[in-house]
Amino acid sequence: MKALRNVARGFYRNKAFLLMVLPGAVWFLLFSYLPMVGTVVAFKQYRFHRDGFWASIVNSKWLGLNNFEFLFTTNDAFVITRNTILYNAVFIVSGLVVSVMMAVILSEIANKKLAKLYQTGMFLPHFLSWIIVSYFAFSFLSVDKGVLNRIIAFFGGEAVPWYSDTTYWPYFLVAMNLWKTVGYSSVIYLAAIVGIDRSYYEAAMIDGANKWQQVRNITLPMIRPLIVVLTLLAIGRIFYADFGLFYQVPRNSGSLYPVTNVIDTYVFRGLKVSGEIGMTTAAGLYQSLVGFVLVLTSNYVVRKIDKDQALF
Repeated sequence: MKALRNVARGFYRNKAFLLMVLPGAVWFLLFSYLPMVGTVVAFKQYRFHRDGFWASIVNSKWLGLNNFEFLFTTNDAFVITRNTILYNAVFIVSGLVVSVMMAVILSEIANKKLAKLYQTGMFLPHFLSWIIVSYFAFSFLSVDKGVLNRIIAFFGGEAVPWYSDTTYWPYFLVAMNLWKTVGYSSVIYLAAIVGIDRSYYEAAMIDGANKWQQVRNITLPMIRPLIVVLTLLAIGRIFYADFGLFYQVPRNSGSLYPVTNVIDTYVFRGLKVSGEIGMTTAAGLYQSLVGFVLVLTSNYVVRKIDKDQALF
């Protein structure tokens, strides 16, 4: 009883903080933990019956690991896995470097109104849907009326069939991902930089340190814990791809599948054609398990290098 009273007092004492956390906790409960019950569909030949969703799960035929076998024995298994991992690896590295660099630059701008303007301009793409971005991209890359082909034709060149040539799309996708995500990520790092005690920089200036030396010896070490945490979380989603980026921006062009097809788009197309919900669930479970293992492994490596920088 005493333990229960202590817990009740703790809840009452921290009720304001608990109320602030409540919306997020309810969201995770409804959309992250409750759907985990449906992972059993990955091991079944799911067929919807008249009795409803839950009865359909119970009555569907058990397949064991057949859904996973179907996913990984297709001819495209290597391509979609390779594209998913390599693109996300490039996104993590390039996003980290550019975001930190932009955050440092914004923190060094003396005119704060101008800095706010730049920050707003960088942050705006984060709120744009990939569908809207795909139309912007099409206006530049259209074969007959695209801006780029018109410029090429103006200088006497031949129009490039952008939506059937795989040569340039890896660069387009990386550039578009940076354009859309760097603004949001840089704001997070900028908040950490602003929180650094300015006395460190004053002492460094007294010792004759230039701006680069201040960034290298003060700014980067002070935001290193945040960099490690965000990188570990990003590694946990390395098997997940941004569906809108890889499906909407290339306009689902079959000629570009070798460089734009990832696990998420492959499963979506398979679901449209075959309607196999079990295979889709198997792919989602596979992505979640691999991401979980990667987070644990990465965190273990970080703990071995520096225990204080680990996520848990």
